[in-house]
Amino acid sequence: MSTLFDEFEWRGQVSEATEGARQLLAREKVTAYIGFDPTASSLHVGTLIPIIALKRVQRFGHSPVALIGGGTGMIGDPSGKTAERTLLSREEVHANVDGLTAQLSKLLQHDSDGPPVRFADNSEWLGTMSVMEFLRDVGKYFTVNYLLSKESVKRRIEGEDGMSFTEFSYSLLQAYDYLVLHDRFNCSLQLGGSDQWGNIVAGCDLIRKLRAKQAHGLVMPLLLTSSGTKFGKTESGTIWLDAARTSPFRFYQFWLNTDDKDVVSYLKYFTFRTQAEIRELEQAVHDHPERRDAQRQLARDVTEFVHGADRLNRAERAAAVLFGGSLAGASLEDILTVFDDVPSITVKASSLDAGIGAAELAVTSGLAASKGEAARLIKQGGLYLNDRRLTDERGQVTMADTVERSIIVLRKGQRERRLVKIQP
Repeated sequence: MSTLFDEFEWRGQVSEATEGARQLLAREKVTAYIGFDPTASSLHVGTLIPIIALKRVQRFGHSPVALIGGGTGMIGDPSGKTAERTLLSREEVHANVDGLTAQLSKLLQHDSDGPPVRFADNSEWLGTMSVMEFLRDVGKYFTVNYLLSKESVKRRIEGEDGMSFTEFSYSLLQAYDYLVLHDRFNCSLQLGGSDQWGNIVAGCDLIRKLRAKQAHGLVMPLLLTSSGTKFGKTESGTIWLDAARTSPFRFYQFWLNTDDKDVVSYLKYFTFRTQAEIRELEQAVHDHPERRDAQRQLARDVTEFVHGADRLNRAERAAAVLFGGSLAGASLEDILTVFDDVPSITVKASSLDAGIGAAELAVTSGLAASKGEAARLIKQGGLYLNDRRLTDERGQVTMADTVERSIIVLRKGQRERRLVKIQP
């Protein structure tokens, strides 16, 4: 039977690990933790990697701990950053901690088939620690030379703006977190991204010096797309896990649009598919890339994990509206989801009760410059109302043509659309 280390390894998620970590996971059940930085009130697709890593910890019978950085969030992690973060207020950090706690509780505690996930907030111990206590109990165990040797520190101090003492101390605070969690929960493994390696090793060193125990770290490679761009960054911005910030439909589409070069890696990182299942999907990419079977399975698995089966079904119905070319049977919600960024106009319900000329509506919506152009467009079969081709250039549009007495979708050709919203 494979171990948790083997699982991470075949999924391509071992960048570095401390000596003995593989053997530890092969011989005993451990408690492992990952920290989450409260820089926003919602997590995003990039943070799915550590979230799913904790689920893998749980599924292999180990005990997972999710640490939320309510204390360290007051400073901001400098790892991987080229400039100092803008400090958040206490109120902002507290609001972000509440948002992350709710999301992590939902994602990590549903469908659990292993030891329960435990949560901690480092503001509990860092917020009550005095400067003198920090210098005596933590600072004295690290030399300046040791901290200067860290890659994240070296890059910053060689830059034009340097590095503040506030950020310079972050590694020590994270090391102290590991010590506290070691004492409280017997944590002996910390997981994180490869940019956290220096901070994790610092924690292992502190536990060795103060408790004479061996602690371990395992870091995963930072994810880039095949084009070299940062994963999760799109032209429209960050892909959030909060449905109010990124709709489940947009979330589903993000995964469905994965490049063929990336999809197998993403199936390994973001799903619980087995090696055999992923090999089969990899073969499908090779044999029939036009079917996008692997992308569809990826989108289904991740959307269901984050948003649930009901919202996955809605997202798939909306996708069918977008790509199937038919609005027949689509609900108002599905249509609004698909066309939420389509240009829209508003007309009064009373106008539709009396009837509006189809050519006039095409002009009003901006699909035609004049009624004459609209009439020619209809005559040539190029204007559609709710995907029904219009044939009468003198035809009228009435309330009977609306979807749930709320909207009309006008389409010119194959792609150009306008949404007509009905005002009571």
